[in-house]
Amino acid sequence: MSETTPETLRLRAADDHAITALRYAATRNEQARIVVAGATGVPQRFYRRMADYMARRGVSVLTLDYRGIGLSKPPTLKGFPADQMDWVSDLAAGVEHMGDGSVPLYVVGHSLGGHAFGLLPNHHKVSGVYTFATGAGWHGWMTPVERLKAIVMWNTVAPLLAAWKGYLGWSAIGMGEDLPLMVYRQWRRWCQNPRYFFDDPQMAQTVARFKDVRTPIVAANATDDAWAPPASRDAFMSAGYVNAPWTGRDITPQDLRVRHIGHMGYFRPGAESLWQDALDWFAALPERHETSPQNVTQLDERRRA
Repeated sequence: MSETTPETLRLRAADDHAITALRYAATRNEQARIVVAGATGVPQRFYRRMADYMARRGVSVLTLDYRGIGLSKPPTLKGFPADQMDWVSDLAAGVEHMGDGSVPLYVVGHSLGGHAFGLLPNHHKVSGVYTFATGAGWHGWMTPVERLKAIVMWNTVAPLLAAWKGYLGWSAIGMGEDLPLMVYRQWRRWCQNPRYFFDDPQMAQTVARFKDVRTPIVAANATDDAWAPPASRDAFMSAGYVNAPWTGRDITPQDLRVRHIGHMGYFRPGAESLWQDALDWFAALPERHETSPQNVTQLDERRRA
């Protein structure tokens, strides 16, 4: 079966910066919408299989590239002024575009996506979040081998690449998408802390926004995710989502009948059962209609065939 052909959109963030998004329209009666909050440096097309899967089950899906990444990349990243708070603004634009209140809106996060949701100014439009691989990023939560890799990356490889290119030139060593300089510097600084940016005094006022979030959340992490194991997830989620009902789920490769999940396998072929788990969990949540708050019927009364 061929993939759903998405519609290309140009969205504008609060500062009027334009980003590129792809909208996978539901192929049957639209029953819900999802915004995918992607991981650091992961282009939106990586999520196309999941988006197609959900679109064929009556859920419209929006993916997007944060500024500086993928289809939202400028001609050069050298001197490009973007940081992770700009990425939060980009994600907020996606939520605003999809959240008109006509059907329930949900977020599927990947790594950074679980960080960014707590900072959104319009998080109240979202009825539920299912995030994969969200963790604190600190090397102390990692396995010994991954810990050593992280220390070498942050203290040797990444600084050399940034000094050479003027941005984190990951593509030069086959590590994936290049990152804007400020995004890299923030990421490096926060990963030195056991609780990520919650331990950064410079972020104290900003991360206070997390206290306003009361959206139900599932945080699913693979037991073989060397970068974000369950312990890393628990450190981040318990520090940030103090007023939100969140549940941690541990996933083993045996659960998916695959040899390895890691940090990226949640969205690769073979992970369909994870996507269905997310849809089923969303379906059991009460709707949150911005325009019709009195409508509290549940999505699972209109379950997808």
